[in-house]
Amino acid sequence: MALRIASPPNPAVDESAAEIGADPSSRSTGGLLTVDLDALAANWRTLRDRAQGAECAAVVKADGYGIGLERALRALARAGCRTFFVAHLSEGARALEVNRNATIYVLNGLLPGTAPAYDEHALRPVLGSQDEIAEWADFCRAQGRPLPAAVHVDTGMNRLGLPVAEALRLAGDPLMRRFEPALLMSHLVSAEVPHDPVNARQIAAFARVRAAFGGVPASLANSSGIFLSQRPYYDLVRPGYALYGGNPTPGAANPMRPVVRLEAPIMQVRAVEAGGTAGYNGTWTAPERRRLATLSVGYAYGYLRAGSLTDAKASAGSPAGAIIVAGRRCPVVGRISMDLLSVDVSGVPEGAVRRGDRAVLIGDDLTVDEVGERAGTIGYEILASLGRRYARVYHGADS
Repeated sequence: MALRIASPPNPAVDESAAEIGADPSSRSTGGLLTVDLDALAANWRTLRDRAQGAECAAVVKADGYGIGLERALRALARAGCRTFFVAHLSEGARALEVNRNATIYVLNGLLPGTAPAYDEHALRPVLGSQDEIAEWADFCRAQGRPLPAAVHVDTGMNRLGLPVAEALRLAGDPLMRRFEPALLMSHLVSAEVPHDPVNARQIAAFARVRAAFGGVPASLANSSGIFLSQRPYYDLVRPGYALYGGNPTPGAANPMRPVVRLEAPIMQVRAVEAGGTAGYNGTWTAPERRRLATLSVGYAYGYLRAGSLTDAKASAGSPAGAIIVAGRRCPVVGRISMDLLSVDVSGVPEGAVRRGDRAVLIGDDLTVDEVGERAGTIGYEILASLGRRYARVYHGADS
């Protein structure tokens, strides 16, 4: 009996203006996430064109990097994308509900006993060990037909994948003829740092394995890999972060269009006298009289607690979160709590900050990369953490 995948219900429940009024963020939720699907499609086309004839796939794992797997996949498919990568079987099942004709690879490998589910749902496992290859090959032999899968080679990441020496030995093994090696792939360690010598080492190692595997289509480049001077495009590139507006070329101008905008309403504005504190445990102290705006957003929404400005951070000159209020950047002060955070709006004229006004958490010139940096992390984590409690509005190709 085939293993059945429990496809979880899509948690992205859009709250339309008809359901909650013209301004959803101020009526039923703590914030409004706006997703530009036309920008997503345009980013895919930019990366496709740069790949110079290689197929451009799309990584839609982690719920489409936080914007919604179904919406992302549908918009990308309309733009011309035919191959998608997810992390888990359940994500693959969700993806196939959107597009039965798509080719979908499951990155995180073949767990024991799951081969029948891959076959049932026409998903392709990414095989990263001899045990996985043996199990898939045995299953294909039992089914009497060679089913497709990717072979993952570890050229330096030391996570999943066959070591290079093992991959070279397996290239001629009769075991490999029991299934269809549809893709040979590896993952770059440091593509966002163009001059890191590990890039050249990985490209050279992958070239050796590719030669041993003959005519199997090959894939190495992620988002940043598409911008490397060596152009390791091979047959297929598989961008993720750049599709969703993240900068694949840190330190240089971002060639991608922003995809997400995050706003939240101001719930209250209050004055705090010199020596007063804000938030749990009083970790931020007002150096003089300050005005604070409270937003109904916190870490339960995916706005990371690490973005809090504390006295210790201020003394050390460490970065902290910033939010745009009335066109000006204002620091997040005190500890971010589950549902609330405080913003120092003392630099904004009093009449320009009112209850109900929207503040911008991601958008305008406050990019997802900067939001990540200010929280001591990366924009990937910011996107992947986008909370399910926001009202979501989609514009463009699939709105």
